[in-house]
Amino acid sequence: MAGMSPLFRRKPSVASQDRLVTLIRKPGCHLCDDAQLVVERVCGEVGARWEQKDISTDQTLHDQYWEQIPVVLVDGEQHTFWRVNEDRLRKALTE
Repeated sequence: MAGMSPLFRRKPSVASQDRLVTLIRKPGCHLCDDAQLVVERVCGEVGARWEQKDISTDQTLHDQYWEQIPVVLVDGEQHTFWRVNEDRLRKALTE
């Protein structure tokens, strides 16, 4: 594969259990509660780790995401915001 064009090289896959989903949320947010249910369910199914962060206790996160709450990151990269699509999250964690 060393001589293969970078366009045709596949990225090495990462096992689901090595993935990290971060839910950025705030207290009293019903969309955040809905997103957490989806994140818990999908991560539980595929074995991925997940964490939550609160924008009300982190000024940097607040400044970056306050208009998009809830926000879901996969391995530190923004995956989605407002509503979490279960199938799309599962696909991101298993491919």
